[in-house]
Amino acid sequence: MPRASTIRTMTEISCFTGNDLAAFALTLITSRQNILPRRLAAPGPGESQVNDMFRAAASAPDHGVVMPWRFVLVPQDKRVALADAFGLALTERDADATPEQVEQAREKAFRAPFLALAIARLGPCEPDIDPLERMVSVGAAIQNFLLSAHSMGFGSSLTSGQAMHSAALRQLFALTEGEQAVCCINVGTASKRKPARLRPDVAEFVSSL
Repeated sequence: MPRASTIRTMTEISCFTGNDLAAFALTLITSRQNILPRRLAAPGPGESQVNDMFRAAASAPDHGVVMPWRFVLVPQDKRVALADAFGLALTERDADATPEQVEQAREKAFRAPFLALAIARLGPCEPDIDPLERMVSVGAAIQNFLLSAHSMGFGSSLTSGQAMHSAALRQLFALTEGEQAVCCINVGTASKRKPARLRPDVAEFVSSL
């Protein structure tokens, strides 16, 4: 069966039977795990693989075609700048943070081989799509990216926290009015995996009107 990262056109998809494609998609989605950044080691994804991940992200539902998301790569030579922003974000909200706590905040910038910031674009747009609906699109784009990474054999995770709302982070990423940092996307080779997490039974969250 072709890997998900190679499925790009309806012609290629047609090589699957309906049942095969459904089974493949369900297995891909339900087998994805969140791998902590400290457990993501080199090698990370190559340039063409990253491009395919973003192509998957761009396939998210997007009512009005307003593209309510953007992503900023953080290459290795920019990790110190991100670390500085994480440190400043901590001292912004806690002036009594110890040097050890500041260093722990800074260290988060150096973990995964691949790191990018996901940004929601929630300001005025044309047509006027409700911000909540746009956030659904942002989440779908991020999930598509994670599933694409998973299909290539990489581990991934999302990290967020109060730093996403800090002035230091906003300045570093040149966020404009209406933009909000959502989370960092971390990708690499999983050095350790946990047992599969127990998922809720469908009956626990689905009802009928």
